[in-house]
Amino acid sequence: PLYDKLRAKGGVFAETFGWERPKWYSLDGRSEDYSYRRNNVFDVVRDECLAVRERVGVLDLSGFAKYDVSGPDAEAFLNRLCANRMPMRDGGIVLAHILSKNGRILGEVTITRLADERFYLLSAAGAELRDLDHLVQAALEGEVVSIDNVTDDRGVLVLAGPKSRDVLAKLTEADLGNDSFRWLTGREISVAGVAVRALRVNYVGELGWELHPAMEDLPALYDAIWGAGSEFGIADFGLYAVNSLRIEKAYRGWGAELTNEVTMIDADMERFLKLDKDDFTGKSATLAQQDQQRTLQLIYFEVEASDSDVRGNEPIYVGADCVGLTTSGGYGHAVGKSLGFGYVTPDLAAPGTELDIGLLDERCRATVLADPAYDPANERLRA
Repeated sequence: PLYDKLRAKGGVFAETFGWERPKWYSLDGRSEDYSYRRNNVFDVVRDECLAVRERVGVLDLSGFAKYDVSGPDAEAFLNRLCANRMPMRDGGIVLAHILSKNGRILGEVTITRLADERFYLLSAAGAELRDLDHLVQAALEGEVVSIDNVTDDRGVLVLAGPKSRDVLAKLTEADLGNDSFRWLTGREISVAGVAVRALRVNYVGELGWELHPAMEDLPALYDAIWGAGSEFGIADFGLYAVNSLRIEKAYRGWGAELTNEVTMIDADMERFLKLDKDDFTGKSATLAQQDQQRTLQLIYFEVEASDSDVRGNEPIYVGADCVGLTTSGGYGHAVGKSLGFGYVTPDLAAPGTELDIGLLDERCRATVLADPAYDPANERLRA
């Protein structure tokens, strides 16, 4: 519903599973000079990133895959399907992963407990049918659980940045303070007269909310947010900026760092494993891997790059030997660093380890980092 509106404001779009999503905003009518090196869009994306980090930004991410899972057996069903434990309290949000019997990562979902027998699941746009299959095919005979694909029913606006609470407070009577609306919680509230599922979570690492209205209410909600945000310097931002912002926070990407070739242990995602709960798909294989010699480890690193950044599948070297591959990366505009992820053998994963990355015609020195380059303690998210 926002395509024409955002295009008129300079939105430049990319297609993902049939959805047109803004990559960046051309404020002077120029198109992108495509290159594997930093191009004319580099400074535009920097400005979008800094708007989110310093003020407030808004992004249309309606392409998220969305599912309502409900019924008396919904909680037990999701606990059996996912490696993480379902939220215990109404409004709780968890990041959970669907594993194969061999413990490999098949899917990643954000799960909000709306009520005792109602859960709201979100996953990547490109995974909509795949994840629907995971859900439908995992239900056991006689299990009382309803699975509804509501992807086309709800839009999504991401409102993020240190001024996001100020913007939202002008449009709702809901209490947005930390005591009543904590990070990683969700509530059904009214914003500018529009009923939304408001989730205090995002993929850019700032104070903010995802707002999920009925799809037909998306234009009215966007206009209200833009009007309320004008005094705070609100800006539109696109997916190029999202990549920069998430790489600063060391957020993994499904399909890049998280694939069906690796386990949660390989991907350094053990904090999302609840091995003390009842059996879930992939649990026995994950437990077995803890006792076996491993061959892969995800690393997060800073690169001494010149005019190009990691995109994925670049070789990682120690001397003349190729010891791994990058998975994704980008330039972190708020921290002023070129950053990336990759897989190497576990003996090369210690923080401080120096490696080389093959970027176009250069060998660039990379250093393994222990923590996210931006806000490692998540203070911004909890603000």
